[in-house]
Amino acid sequence: MILLSSLDFSLPLQNPVIIFSLVLFIILFAPILLNKIKVPHIIGLIVAGVIVGPYGLNLLKRDSSIVLFGTVGLLYIMFLAGLEIDLAEFKKNRKRILIFGLLTFAFPLIFGSLASYYLLGYGFLSSLLLASMFSTHTLVSYPIASKYGVIRNRAVSMTVGGTMITDILALLILAGIAGMTKESVSTTFWLQLAGSTLVFVTVVFAVFPIIIRWFFKHFDDSISQYIFVLAMVFLASFLAEAAGIEAIIGAFFSGLVLNKFVPHSSPLMNRIDFVGNALFIPFFLISVGMLVDVTVLVKGWGALKVAGIIITVALATKYLAAWLTQKIFKLTAAEGTMIFGLSSSHAAATLAIILVGYNIITGETAAGEPIRLLNEDVLNGTILLILVSCGVSSFVVEGASKKLALEQDEGEENAIHEQTNEKILVSLAYPDMVTQLVDFGVMLKSKKTHTSVYGLNVIDDERESNNNAASSKKILEKAISHAAAAENSIIPVTRYDSSISNGIVYTIKEHGVSDIVIGMHKQADQHTFLGDKAENIIKRVYETIYIYKPTQPLNTFKRIVVAMPPKAETEPGFLHWLKKLMAIAKEAGIPINFYGTPETNEAIGKITERSADVVKIHFNEFDNWDDFLIFTRELKMNDLFIIVSSRKGHNSYLPQLNKLPYYLSNYFVEQSLIVLYPKQLELGINMGNIEQADSYLIETISERIGAIGKAGKYVKGLFKK
Repeated sequence: MILLSSLDFSLPLQNPVIIFSLVLFIILFAPILLNKIKVPHIIGLIVAGVIVGPYGLNLLKRDSSIVLFGTVGLLYIMFLAGLEIDLAEFKKNRKRILIFGLLTFAFPLIFGSLASYYLLGYGFLSSLLLASMFSTHTLVSYPIASKYGVIRNRAVSMTVGGTMITDILALLILAGIAGMTKESVSTTFWLQLAGSTLVFVTVVFAVFPIIIRWFFKHFDDSISQYIFVLAMVFLASFLAEAAGIEAIIGAFFSGLVLNKFVPHSSPLMNRIDFVGNALFIPFFLISVGMLVDVTVLVKGWGALKVAGIIITVALATKYLAAWLTQKIFKLTAAEGTMIFGLSSSHAAATLAIILVGYNIITGETAAGEPIRLLNEDVLNGTILLILVSCGVSSFVVEGASKKLALEQDEGEENAIHEQTNEKILVSLAYPDMVTQLVDFGVMLKSKKTHTSVYGLNVIDDERESNNNAASSKKILEKAISHAAAAENSIIPVTRYDSSISNGIVYTIKEHGVSDIVIGMHKQADQHTFLGDKAENIIKRVYETIYIYKPTQPLNTFKRIVVAMPPKAETEPGFLHWLKKLMAIAKEAGIPINFYGTPETNEAIGKITERSADVVKIHFNEFDNWDDFLIFTRELKMNDLFIIVSSRKGHNSYLPQLNKLPYYLSNYFVEQSLIVLYPKQLELGINMGNIEQADSYLIETISERIGAIGKAGKYVKGLFKK
């Protein structure tokens, strides 16, 4: 009792331990309880903020700590929006994004100004500032779309892009009106704003990528990488504010820059998602709820009238913009609903605009009371708008996400049927190459199916020792742990065999593997470039094989350069490896440069035109493999070089392929490269291609043949006698 008496339980709570515990329990139980009655968890967190906030039970004060975490959560949402967006789809839809952004800005601005001026009786500047608040929107419901896996849908991309346009334009209006009330707006003001914005954009999009690529090349520690990413996000946000624009713009831009460096199936992406959705974003939603003052409902008709007009105009104009966008671009009904749902919620920028207008004092009444640009009724009405719009947005996005996810699943049904037999095997022999090989194997994995990925380590049983077994266990444990960090699973396989290549071949056949990833052995030179083991596997296995030599992480490449022999398009595995490379390029957000004959390039062009994967592709004519060293000039730093080879005797085989070991080991030493052998039809059993199997079996056969020979000589001698 003495200990309890020393604790301060006065309201609002002051003890940081109690405050943090309460917030964590809200984050834990609010979604659980409201999910039981089919209410989106975002609404649960906002309502919980209302209840515990200063206008509810007054358990928590909206002090600097809540504001800090709430601001971090808002920036995190915008950062995730930029990080998770499909850049290729974003670029493809840039015209649609621009048109939607202008529509969803113009309609609320025009109708909001008219309603404020004629229905509420505000002056021109007050009406314009209030209407600019209608134009903005915050992606409060974005986590719901993310949960259903539809964030790469074009409707989501358009809305995210439109958010940037509306917020930038609205904040420019805010800056202009704030300056006009202070009589400080001039040509110099706008030139300074334009110049500082240009410098900010240049730094983020030109300097940041250089720093990020250097860091990821030199530091692979997971904690360091996560802290570095956060540091870049908040540095970009600070630079945006220093340039005179909103911090959320900087957070979104940092997400766009980091998009190429953080693969969506990587452990780093998993950590970013986890921390944001577990802590920062819920804090932001609770902080939004703490702003809501429900007592405005009993403060007279003035606040209710303003709130009613604000809510009606804001939601109606956002719906009109979404509906018109759907009709113009012939989107589905679910996509139109998604656009309305994501763009209807008002929170951050809305509140910023209103608070600035509320704090601008244009004069005094006869009684000495301040005359504000936006009065208290507008402030209270805006708080109600935040609550209502976030609720509408959450329910609408939840319903639209379910429909889009269902449509997406139905559209992928055929692709899933085609890929159900895919199995990937990653041969793990070198401890220092485990993470690179696992990352590559996971990137080969189809995102639409439950493709199995096997991690194989073969132990030579002729040299069996406890050290070999312990080393194998460590390698597989490292592979499992690395894959699990990205919520992927590796099926570990340990095999004892008298021959490493035998063990790999038999595992491939037993499990029906379709793609094999092998690390290039460390002692590669022009004589043993691929190594005996890899060469024996190539001769005996006719599935797709990738022999990978990584010199830098996968997420730091700028391009994929693919050299293809003539008639590569005639091989049975052509379509398979092409789809895999397209998927990798899309995942990494980088272009592919194909070098091949006109026929091969034309075949690829026809396939990619029908493909759903939006990847930037360049074609280059190349058919003189005697001039292979041309690639020493074509390749740049941070390129991944892929050479499509062929087994001897097949359509795309060239005698010049025998020179590859010499070229690659002498002229491409520092280059990350993959030698790819496509799936090909087995020509027939060739005893010369079968590796000598178990040595004890060979010796036994030799002994038996020798004994038979001796017996024959003995019998022959008897007849002579």
